[in-house]
Parts: sequence; structure tokens; C-alpha cells
Amino acid sequence: MKKEFFKELEKILYPSKIEDKFHNFYDLYENFKLDLFIFNHEQESVLKDPSHPRIVFKQALKIRRVKEPNSKESLAKFLHSIAHIEFSAINLALDSAYRFKDMPKSFYADFLEVADEEIGHFLLLQKALQELGFEYGDFTAHDALNLALNATTNSLKYRMAVVHRGLEAKGLDANIFVLNKLKNLKSHLNSYLQDTLKIILDDEIKHVSKGDIWWKFSKKDEDTFLEVCKKFKDFVLAGKVLNEKDRLRAGFSKEELQDLNTFYSKKSK
Repeated sequence: MKKEFFKELEKILYPSKIEDKFHNFYDLYENFKLDLFIFNHEQESVLKDPSHPRIVFKQALKIRRVKEPNSKESLAKFLHSIAHIEFSAINLALDSAYRFKDMPKSFYADFLEVADEEIGHFLLLQKALQELGFEYGDFTAHDALNLALNATTNSLKYRMAVVHRGLEAKGLDANIFVLNKLKNLKSHLNSYLQDTLKIILDDEIKHVSKGDIWWKFSKKDEDTFLEVCKKFKDFVLAGKVLNEKDRLRAGFSKEELQDLNTFYSKKSK
């Protein structure tokens, strides 16, 4: 007998152990690819706080700087902040697949693929943390991405725009900044971390592209991304310096990038 997709996905969203989350996800993803689920689009979606390490609520979303380049703890805090973003991105992708019903099957395939790749990113960063003698959860972490999840539960259009086309694209901007920081880092992990961040960048371009596709699918023709930025002004949806090359590859237009630069430069004054 086939299992119900959304009910099984709910179990993966809210487990008590990360290991269970990943193990059960791999089973679900394999069964999805084998077409072994039924889809009850009347299934009610619940909303709970996901399991996270020592969250500091309403802390700004940012990546810690490596204040002491030769300090293992300083580097670990830096990596932990990135790992937390990747872990949060897993939940965001799973929640999008879980929450929005009556979508084409390709929608669910897209966001399960995103979750699968985000798990891969997290595990690469977790390995580096462990190499330094730390674990995910050893340091505090922000909850900005979970706030964005909660703010967009009732709208596919805004979930795609704010989270998958907005905050994920902001990650494209940050990735270049982080790679530059690593060039000056004296650590035996330097090469490993640069390779990891390049993997993350390549995958994130695809993730933003998926967000772009489904945002355009869900919005009205006259809706603009700038209007989304204004409506959700509590979430800054662009880095200080835009990664224009990769944003264009992910589906942004040159006009949108000009609007983003103008809007956020005015906001910072």
C-alpha cells in the first residue's frame, strides 16, 4: 500500500534528531523518485518550530567574521553560522514541498532536490566543524530564516519570492564575500572549504532558479520583485554588493538588479 506524501514529509520536518531527519528524507526521496506515494492535497499542513541548536530569536541574519584567523574556535563559529543557514535551507525546501498543495509534480521534485543538495552542503560543513573539534549546535544561531518561513506560510507567491528567490539569492551575494575571506585564512581546511563553498555556489544558483520559475508561475504578470522587497522590508533580500553574474544566471533581469541596488542603497542612508 502506498504511503501519503504530505504525511510522511511532515515527519521529516519535525524530528527530534538530525540523523533521523536525514535518514528518513533519503528514504522518502527514493520512494518519490520511484513514484511510490499518493498525494492527498486535502491534507492539512501544520506549523511548528523546527528543532534547532541554541537559537537567538530575531537576531539578524549574517555570517560571523573570522576575528582571529589562527583560532580554531573563531573559524568554527564562522563555519557554524554557514552550516546553520544550510540547515535552515533544508527545512525551508521541505516546508515548501509540504505546505503548498495542488502543484505540478515537478514542483515537489524541485524542492526535494533542493533539500537533498542542502543536506549535502550541511554535511560538508559539519565535517569541517568536526575536524576542528566542534559540532553543529555548539554555538548560538539566528532564526531569521525561520521567521521568513513563518511569514510566508499562506502564500506560494511570497514564499517563492522572499525565501527561494530572495534570501537564497542573497546567499549568492554572500558566497563571493566568504570565498574572498577564506583566501587569507591560514588553516589546513582552507582548500577543503573553498571547494565546499564552490559546490554550494553552483547548487544555490540552481535553487534560486527554481524559486524564480515557481515565483513567475504563481504571480500575476504585473507583480514585481521590487514590490516584494517593499512589502517584506523586515527581510533584506539582497547583499550589500550584488553577485550580478550569478543572479542573472538564476533568472533575474538587469532591470531588477538596478532596482535592487537603488532600493537598498536608499534604505541604508
